[in-house]
Amino acid sequence: MTGLRSVCVFCGSNTGARPSYAVMAEGLGRVLAERGVRVVYGGGRVGLMGVVADAALAAGGEVVGVIPKHLMDREVGHTGLTDLRVTSTMHERKALMADLADGFVALPGGFGTLEELAETLTWSQLGLQAKPFGLLDVEGFYEPLLRFLDHTVAERFVTPEHRALVLSAGDPSALLDRLAAWEPGATRTKWL
Repeated sequence: MTGLRSVCVFCGSNTGARPSYAVMAEGLGRVLAERGVRVVYGGGRVGLMGVVADAALAAGGEVVGVIPKHLMDREVGHTGLTDLRVTSTMHERKALMADLADGFVALPGGFGTLEELAETLTWSQLGLQAKPFGLLDVEGFYEPLLRFLDHTVAERFVTPEHRALVLSAGDPSALLDRLAAWEPGATRTKWL
């Protein structure tokens, strides 16, 4: 995957209501490792975060966790990673994760996942980074969000070019192929 050596994965610290969420998280971790793509993630050993990390490690992949000290102190940090970096704040965590990644993937998750994907997309919209972003749409989990994003375009709060920053697929391999093929476009288009 030329140009995509490291992918930051945003996902839940819980496994969610459906077994398919964990199955897809495991598949993503395994496929990233098989393709030689380093996983960067929030450093937790719990929920989908732990599933992705464990699957990538089991497949021989490199996994870098980035966790703030207050979460490490709660004993939710994954100590079996290739590299675990402890930050002082959540803000430092997100900045470091973004710096370490060539692209981003969001699995199902809650407020934290939504906040991470929104901030990452905002950075791209503002031209602060040019990295692909994909939603792994497990069983239609992200369909309501994708419809909302289309609505933001219709209501002229988001340009079509910025909406195109969000890729999606229901399969890890297909999503990673789309991320690898992504080319930065015009990210500063304004409404006429």
